Amino acid sequence: MMVVALSDESQRFLLDLARESIARKLAGDDIPSRAPSDPGVCTRCGAFVTLKDAGMLRGCIGRLESPQPLWETVAEMAQAAAFDDPRFPAVTRDELDGLSIEISVLTPFERLEDPRSVVVGEHGLLVERGFRRGVLLPQVAVEQGWTREEFLAYVCRKASLPPDAWKDPGTALYVFSALVITE
Repeated sequence: MMVVALSDESQRFLLDLARESIARKLAGDDIPSRAPSDPGVCTRCGAFVTLKDAGMLRGCIGRLESPQPLWETVAEMAQAAAFDDPRFPAVTRDELDGLSIEISVLTPFERLEDPRSVVVGEHGLLVERGFRRGVLLPQVAVEQGWTREEFLAYVCRKASLPPDAWKDPGTALYVFSALVITE
């Protein structure tokens, strides 16, 4: 699983863009459009933007895949994490400076045949059964201190499936990796 390679400059560009995107929405402006210098930020791939306040989750929204260049996806997902995550009220102007931003740039998904091959800290998980779907980023299992089996159970719960649904042959499991960019 190859992770998108981005220079330190491009990673900083994406973090600055995410923060600027939120600030512009607070000011009633559009998403910023800048001409990026690194072709890596023009890659079409999934990305999530996670916002934290004093280490506590404040918003997280992303796309598993995206037809847009990465930089546009990050700008949109930053605004979505700040204003559209139904678990939290919209971010306010007073909060913005205190928020930390984390961007997860996703690799393509690979079908998982053997759940024992999940590597905590390296793999993210996507589970699907019927119309139910859940995803957890690779860093979540590490942050929570989960074992492989707990990680599998929690991604099933996220999809509103029973915690052991990952054992059912009718449940599709996929793994992916992520380049995690943090401030």
